Amino acid sequence: MAITCMMATESSPAEEVKREHQVAFGGAGESSVPENFIWPDEFKATADAPELHVPHIDLKKVLSGDEKDVEEATRLVDEACRKHGFFVVVNHGVDKELMNKVHECMNEFFTLPLDVKQKAHRKVGENFGYANSFIGRFSTKLPWKETFSLRYLAHENSSTARDYVSQVLGPEFSHHGEVYQECGKALSDLSLRIVELLGLSLGISRETFRKFYEDNDSIMRMNYYPRCEKPELTLGTGPHCDPTSITILHQDDVSGLQVYVDDQWHSIPPTEDSFVVNVGDTFMSLTNGVYKSCFHRAVVNCKEARKSMAFFLCPAVEKVVRAPEELVEKYPPRKFPDYTWPMLLEMTQKYYRADSNTFNAFTTWIQQQNLDSTASPAV
Repeated sequence: MAITCMMATESSPAEEVKREHQVAFGGAGESSVPENFIWPDEFKATADAPELHVPHIDLKKVLSGDEKDVEEATRLVDEACRKHGFFVVVNHGVDKELMNKVHECMNEFFTLPLDVKQKAHRKVGENFGYANSFIGRFSTKLPWKETFSLRYLAHENSSTARDYVSQVLGPEFSHHGEVYQECGKALSDLSLRIVELLGLSLGISRETFRKFYEDNDSIMRMNYYPRCEKPELTLGTGPHCDPTSITILHQDDVSGLQVYVDDQWHSIPPTEDSFVVNVGDTFMSLTNGVYKSCFHRAVVNCKEARKSMAFFLCPAVEKVVRAPEELVEKYPPRKFPDYTWPMLLEMTQKYYRADSNTFNAFTTWIQQQNLDSTASPAV
């Protein structure tokens, strides 16, 4: 069933402000969608996607050490990650008021005039800054969204997110930088608890993945999906698998996340004070392919804008991504070549648009590079 929308007959002043932003965003009247935002029919969104029932994991119970709670949580996570890689965490320890502040900062930033946001313009090939539909990077199938991405470095005394915001937007936005820096720390800590749980679910030491990620070099991304009068023509984010390790997503109260499972799109609606967690390609390779990096997307609607904040856990740049021997022994043979995260990041930022085949394309590229270097005569 296609998404259908009715035009409102009257608008409040607040709605008029949103409408002005939408027209500037889409570059056309609100009754039309520019051609470069229109997606092929096979990608079109529908309004009747059934809900994907993912496990809700109570981290407080898991961390309490109760054997039955840990056993049940690891069983549920293992089942979900082998099938589609998605689950939800509750009682996660992240301050609810902090996440409210994050969304307040997002509201303020995304309603700024375009010329102010462009001070943080994300250049082609870079992974941090402001992007409006990735115009300039892609020319067709553009996503109906704006993003603001920041780097988070986990090592002690790092202030990359805070410093970047103040440097590019000015000292008047220092409060935003402080909030994002605090949020990065909270979600980095949460990610370490989650990878501990994932290690236990795989039957290996909880310390294995924690040690690998404790000096993580990660990405925070604020997403804004404007209202669209013809949402059946476009997508907020196109279908893709995350190339990163794990994604921790905080949604507002507007639904839009969809996951492709059993040959059908399913929705994961927002639930209060929770985070959606999904496995990305890098963590999939760390598990030797046991856990799945699942195809997902974001849809838009004609009634209200949607916001979300994603923390993409990534290893430190020098870390070699290689499944632990104990996992390869349990699930032989070793399925993926060794690599570092910057190698995969460079491909997705410069040479390849993320889709369902990103990691296969990347591993083929690595193997070819290895063959070429082996075949090259010594100088």
